[in-house]
Amino acid sequence: MIAVLQRINHATVYSDGILTGSAQKGLYILLGVEKSDTERDALLLAEKISKLRIFTDENGKMNLSVNDVDGEVLVVSNFTLNANYAHGNRPDYLNGAAPDEANRLYEFFLSEMKKRVRKCESGVFGSDMRTEMSTDGPVTIVMNSTVLDKSRKA
Repeated sequence: MIAVLQRINHATVYSDGILTGSAQKGLYILLGVEKSDTERDALLLAEKISKLRIFTDENGKMNLSVNDVDGEVLVVSNFTLNANYAHGNRPDYLNGAAPDEANRLYEFFLSEMKKRVRKCESGVFGSDMRTEMSTDGPVTIVMNSTVLDKSRKA
């Protein structure tokens, strides 16, 4: 499972033209689900993201988590994170999970984030989405659950 985290001042997502999620100071997360992903991948990412110290403290040092700053989270599904761009100029997305399984794991990830942060909203899986955001820093981190899973090699 791939997650791209961006520290934000605020962000919104519109799904099929309707506002479905927003967040103020906190994290904007793009989430891509791969074929080999399981609930364990979602758990590993949710746990790490909720504790990741990427917000600045009173000394200007990145030493605080999203929870430490009472931050909010906006999660948007993004199958293009699974792009294979090694051959030719048109990427394929064959490593992405089938839509039903990807949606199930996306929803599971959302439920786990909602347990760990004060506010977590989202886009609508599979819909045509538009996002607006103001980044903070900018701070952007790409995470892959395989890196966090000590039981398998990345």
